[in-house]
Amino acid sequence: MKTKIKNYVKNLILIILMIFIQNNIILSQDDDNQKLAQTGMKFLNVSLDARASAFGDAVTSLELNSSALFYNPASMGWSNKSFDATLGTTQFIADIKYYNAAISFAPYDGDYGIFGLSFVSVDYGDFLGTVRADNDQGFLDVGTFSPTALAFGVGYAKSLSEKFSIGANIKYVRQSLGTSIVDDVVTDPSGAYVSAKTEDNKIDVLAFDFGILYKTGFKSLNIGMSVRNFAREVEYKEEGFQLPLIFQIGASFNFADILDVDRSEHSLLLTVDANHPRDYPEQLLIGLEYTFMDLISLRGGYSTPNDERDISAGLGIKKDIGGLVLGVDYSYTPFGVFNNVHRISINFAY
Repeated sequence: MKTKIKNYVKNLILIILMIFIQNNIILSQDDDNQKLAQTGMKFLNVSLDARASAFGDAVTSLELNSSALFYNPASMGWSNKSFDATLGTTQFIADIKYYNAAISFAPYDGDYGIFGLSFVSVDYGDFLGTVRADNDQGFLDVGTFSPTALAFGVGYAKSLSEKFSIGANIKYVRQSLGTSIVDDVVTDPSGAYVSAKTEDNKIDVLAFDFGILYKTGFKSLNIGMSVRNFAREVEYKEEGFQLPLIFQIGASFNFADILDVDRSEHSLLLTVDANHPRDYPEQLLIGLEYTFMDLISLRGGYSTPNDERDISAGLGIKKDIGGLVLGVDYSYTPFGVFNNVHRISINFAY
């Protein structure tokens, strides 16, 4: 028995080390040799699900509910629920508010795969608008404008075997920076703004996500990979930019498999991800979740390198009521000099 446990732990450590070494090799390169691109529509890479963010976003290899559409669509391929819905809100830095929803459904008992819909909306708040003017202040107050962003996606996942699933997601992405004044400013006799020629500042594009999830057959050891925000270059005014493309690979393992505990009462899940963003150095993400009686979960996560955040924490409650599963998750992320970030997600499935 001891020999088996040693082999289990050794194999898991080897996989984690492979991910860590790959990540470290790239990070150890001279900064001058790293080619980091500038990207736009960064809201697409903000973590939205409370459970996932409490893991430090290290969820590429986990089997998820409908929230998989925001991370690795393949990870909902083994869902045994006919219908699953997740609603969430994120109180982000600078008073930015994110609202998200995702649903997945499995017609004909999942014989034709899992279909999903996702939605993200961003409220950046109101900003004061001004234009240059020949007055004492040097500008005119022209009211307020309200930037917004949204993404609407259609996803699909299918388990091709007991060990392998694939998934994809296509999403329409739109961002509006509000209305701006371009010419013909009219003022009243007192010099106050009256009207002007304006134009809308908005762009949209189609983006794609792809993912796979592989169950190794070695206890609960999973390996997952995903590519998110693959799209053509977007041109705004006279400048072009790319979406925040990100490649992810990860592994997860439940240590209750090798410990002398009752799996129905205790679960200790470890996840490790390596991220390769288009516009930032490679990152290492680590998450841990302890679940008691499949009812209450405590979570923690760590990610590096980051500018203002590294740790995260959260908790979740899940209850099966006559076949209807209800869950509530919360996560907390300290964000350095900015406000702390709070996320709440509600999930129900049957």
